[in-house]
Amino acid sequence: MSQTKKLLQICLAGLILFSGAVMAIEEPKYSVLEQSGPFELRAYEPKIIAEVRVKGDMSEASSAGFRLIAAYIFGKNQSKEKIEMTIPVIVEPKAESAAMGSPVLINEGTNEWLVAFVMPSSFELSTLPTPVDEQVQLKKIPAENKAVITFSGFSTYSKVEAKTTELKDWMAEKRLTPIGPAQFARYNPPWTLPFLRRSEIMFDYRPESK
Repeated sequence: MSQTKKLLQICLAGLILFSGAVMAIEEPKYSVLEQSGPFELRAYEPKIIAEVRVKGDMSEASSAGFRLIAAYIFGKNQSKEKIEMTIPVIVEPKAESAAMGSPVLINEGTNEWLVAFVMPSSFELSTLPTPVDEQVQLKKIPAENKAVITFSGFSTYSKVEAKTTELKDWMAEKRLTPIGPAQFARYNPPWTLPFLRRSEIMFDYRPESK
């Protein structure tokens, strides 16, 4: 499939998802523990996600995962129920070292990724419709703290890589150790002007031992 055709498919899916949703779209609830320029430490409340595991480079995986979960919330589920879109769409590398708690960076060259949508807070795990596609998995995420860097513009691979490094450097200054995979979060539809786009890199973390 050509790159142009892929781009058109992504834009069409985004247009369907976000049309009529210029008003506030729900995002996970959190409180800000500390803020310094583009960096924040956040305490997130528990949430439910729908996730898929996909292969390819970051762009390919993001597009494939987006389509699979979009189908689920459009009604490809056992009750054919439509679910409201939320933000962000989250992409993270999947690697064995993540399970052991060591940091896994966006730029580590993995070809396997987890792509996730956060489900509306009105749902419990027991009340969400069951996916028809077994690739779509529903999971409850407990309360968690994250270190975050927010940025705008196009989310090219090199830019995501650079922002991940900036976040790690800031965390080192704060004596915070990143754990698990870096997460890349997108908040806007594809047609959003670059300077209005919001993207984020996030890490779970723990304070360094004294």
